[in-house]
Amino acid sequence: MTVVLLHSMYGLRAAVLDAAARIRATTGHEVVVPDLYDGRTADDAETGLKIRDEIGPEELARRAAAAAAPYARESTVFAGLSLGASLAQRLALRGAGARGLLLMHGTAEIPEDTVATGLPVQLHVADPDEWEPAEWLEEWQEGMRRVGARAELFRYPGAGHLFTDPGLADHDEPSARAAWERALTFLQGL
Repeated sequence: MTVVLLHSMYGLRAAVLDAAARIRATTGHEVVVPDLYDGRTADDAETGLKIRDEIGPEELARRAAAAAAPYARESTVFAGLSLGASLAQRLALRGAGARGLLLMHGTAEIPEDTVATGLPVQLHVADPDEWEPAEWLEEWQEGMRRVGARAELFRYPGAGHLFTDPGLADHDEPSARAAWERALTFLQGL
């Protein structure tokens, strides 16, 4: 099985590479980590948002789709961190042959014409999370039910938005440990 892991608005940082190594070591799956920012990274949200906005949402979606295309088959799991999660969700729900979808810290809107019957999905978010408010998460869960996905939602009280990245102020070690334990179990079960 191949996991396509897409990075957050901070770019392809050490935390993303560490996540890929953790997935490989625990599950034995191949993990592909595309660099959607062409080598640029950010140490703060302002810089990350600037890079994201310079590239633009359409171009980021195109880059993610192009990077995932060689792996888009039934044995592919799409995964992402924050911005990368929203891109991974779009890829998995567009019939790209997804075997599963792992979302860390982010979601995206679910198109009405999506069909994801039986797709296993797992989402890990902070509680509260300014980027993923509770009202939105309820809509997201309803949307996943509507399209037939089997979605699990895990919320981590008191954690910051990107709580699995030890290089950021959002980091919360107990929440990160719990999220990765659940996520790795999810990936091993696919």
